[in-house]
Amino acid sequence: MAETDAQPNTKKPGLHAAVLAIFVAVAVCAFLVDRVAKILVLENLELGVPVDIIGNLLQFRYVENPGAAFSLGSGTTWIFAILASAVAVFIIIFARRIRSAGWAVMLGLLLGGNLGNLTDRLTREPSFGQGHVVDFIQVWGFPAIFNVADIAIVSSMGLFIILTIRGVKLDGTRDSRKADLADAPDDTDESPAPTVTERP
Repeated sequence: MAETDAQPNTKKPGLHAAVLAIFVAVAVCAFLVDRVAKILVLENLELGVPVDIIGNLLQFRYVENPGAAFSLGSGTTWIFAILASAVAVFIIIFARRIRSAGWAVMLGLLLGGNLGNLTDRLTREPSFGQGHVVDFIQVWGFPAIFNVADIAIVSSMGLFIILTIRGVKLDGTRDSRKADLADAPDDTDESPAPTVTERP
């Protein structure tokens, strides 16, 4: 008996393989770029000494961050290590459901950035699970020093918002209501002119 409720969009093995390849490639690239950047920082920069890249607008300043963003929670680094490990496992398991290239890029960036900072927490001093994260990018006016992994994570959050607004689902289909709202032209300035009735 033929199946009557098949879902072709989610059953294509070729599509699934291609999307998973995108996910893995983005995650590996984000992770490797972060690792290479941090290795170069450790080999070439002194702790706390700024190096001008574009004047004061962009500087490299190597610092060691024992906490989360803005050095929050510096006394509970091991908690962030556990949370980051749980997030990584969740993303890897969840990735099997992806059929959308956009979601593959988003989750790949999130996984690569997460693993980049998690590696610091697991391998650097002072101890396993409490290692200090290497941050080195300082932008004028921004209140925190960050790294490539942080850029990947923030970029993934921005892409998540875009995909959600546009109604793109994990299987690559789009929510018709959100898609219509996202693609609808702005008609606010095109209101019809009032009709004028002529009096005898």
